[in-house]
Amino acid sequence: MKMARLIQFFDRHSRGVIGGLILTAVALAYHNSLRVPFLFDDGPAILRNQTIRQLWALPGALQPPLEGAGVTGRPLVNLSLAINYAWGGLAVPGYHMLNLLLHGLTSLTLWGVLRRTLCRPVVPAYYRVHAESLAGGVALWWSVHPLLTESVVCVVQRNEIMGGLFYLLTLYGFIRSATSAEPAGGGERGTAIFWAGVAVASCLSGMASKEIMATAPFMVLLYDRTFVAGSFSSALKQRSRFYLSLAATWALLAWLMLGNNQRDGIVGFGLGVSGWEYLLTQCRAVVIFLRLSLWPHPLVLDYGPDMVHGWREVWWQGMIVVSLLLGTLVALWRRPVLGFVGAWFFVILAPSSSFIPLTTQPMAEHRMYLPLVAVLMLLMVIGLRLLRRGRILVVLLVAITLGVTTDQRNQIYGDEERLWRDLLVKQPVNARAYASLAHYLVGQQRWAEAAECYEQGLRLRPDYADAQSDYASVLLRLDRRAEAIIHYQEARRLKPADEAIQFNLGLALAQSGRSTEARDLFAAILAHDSGRMSATLYYQLGNALFDLDQVAESAVAYRQALERDPNYPEAHHNLALVLVRLGRPAEAIPHYEAALRQLTNSAQAHHNFAIALERVGRVLEAIAQDEAALRLAPDFTAAREHRERLQRP
Repeated sequence: MKMARLIQFFDRHSRGVIGGLILTAVALAYHNSLRVPFLFDDGPAILRNQTIRQLWALPGALQPPLEGAGVTGRPLVNLSLAINYAWGGLAVPGYHMLNLLLHGLTSLTLWGVLRRTLCRPVVPAYYRVHAESLAGGVALWWSVHPLLTESVVCVVQRNEIMGGLFYLLTLYGFIRSATSAEPAGGGERGTAIFWAGVAVASCLSGMASKEIMATAPFMVLLYDRTFVAGSFSSALKQRSRFYLSLAATWALLAWLMLGNNQRDGIVGFGLGVSGWEYLLTQCRAVVIFLRLSLWPHPLVLDYGPDMVHGWREVWWQGMIVVSLLLGTLVALWRRPVLGFVGAWFFVILAPSSSFIPLTTQPMAEHRMYLPLVAVLMLLMVIGLRLLRRGRILVVLLVAITLGVTTDQRNQIYGDEERLWRDLLVKQPVNARAYASLAHYLVGQQRWAEAAECYEQGLRLRPDYADAQSDYASVLLRLDRRAEAIIHYQEARRLKPADEAIQFNLGLALAQSGRSTEARDLFAAILAHDSGRMSATLYYQLGNALFDLDQVAESAVAYRQALERDPNYPEAHHNLALVLVRLGRPAEAIPHYEAALRQLTNSAQAHHNFAIALERVGRVLEAIAQDEAALRLAPDFTAAREHRERLQRP
């Protein structure tokens, strides 16, 4: 009797129960992700992204930086990060909370799409009867599946979540619009127009969030043909204006991609990777994705940039992928519902997993955010057929297992060193993994360990320019300047247009006493400087000239630095030092005053100011500056002797 009442309660309140269960599952599976630090592309997208600093400075927040990694060309994602920054600055929990909220909304939207789809007349009656629980089970599994942890936990992968949310909202809006126009749906034209507008607005928003949205208009048309209109011609005839509106959203995506210079060096042909090599690599990737969908271990944050170069390396994976593609095409003709499931998987993966090379990341688990739905749907259907009893219990047990695995994966994300070492266990020949671990160790000031990691990574991939440069910076910390210069020079050879590498090489040369080379390099950079480093460049050029005893020329360089940054304290200080040396102490005093407004803890600056004050006869003030220097550095012999000399009668 109690079981019967429980079943009756579930039948009456199934939607509320399933919706609450999905949201609860997301909260439980990801509760330990709120303290996961910023990782990978979060640096350029959040930590160094100045466009998210002022939410209301529109359109600034809608203009992500050209070097913003995951937000470049995705203005709505950038805007969402600006909202986070307005709420809590760079406090990481808020960013994860919004990711979880968006993922929860996406899970509910997926449930709504599946539930309404499984109720369509073209779906076999057996599945229509179980539509509510079948849709809820798939959405529940999907919401806590460990394969999605990268998309949910890595903050910048919010672009995947937002793209998925708007993709599903586009489809949901179409379903509501089409069913509202049907006699069974009340035939309400106003409601149909409203939901069609929701679909178009969602599609437009998705285009501003993730490039996978390029396939959304096609998938909506395929859905219409499969579940509503019955044919492409009928769908286009009944809803021609709607599809023209969806197609018009491609214009926004095209405009964003044309303005995305960051993609020029990593996406497309002529970058050292052929379309054939990339296609072969995707055969391996798709099979790995399918395996991880069924058995999510081992999960890998970064598979590295390595490509497959010959078909013999992936012949059996290629056969699997080709068979599945052919099966999908046949099913689209003979069994359209099954064919739509297969098309969902391959079409959404197509922008990143086809033949157009994406050189920096040929394989990435976050690409399975939406395609995973197709695999889980097939698994749920098979399970529904095989199991006669205890179906709900099995669904819940699988969901619990997936959720626990997700929780365990999040624990690894929460410890950055553990994350990179875990990656190296799974990808021992991944040079980028060594560089990532080394970058973490640098942040912990564990210089020797970081150097060892860079060495191991560069043995695997000597042409890794960024690692060469970063390794050189660590070598400078270890006072191995000659080696640092060699690695900076190699990094410069590999990336000759990188101003930061050239600048760091110049600093290393200057620190090694090779001032002539440093001067010439800084001057060469300034000849074509983009303007981002010009003040610092002029300052370092001034230092090199000063070391070469070209004092008057150094004064010019320091003045040029101050023209570009009037609040540059080191430039003020060094210009003042030069002016005193040139016999113009009165001109030096205002520059010392400007410098000491910021360099308050510099004993050397206070003493140098004392010398300038003495030269213009302001002895008492000079003594006060020497005393300030001695308070900061009691063993400062030069300041003590200078003060004592000034105090003699």
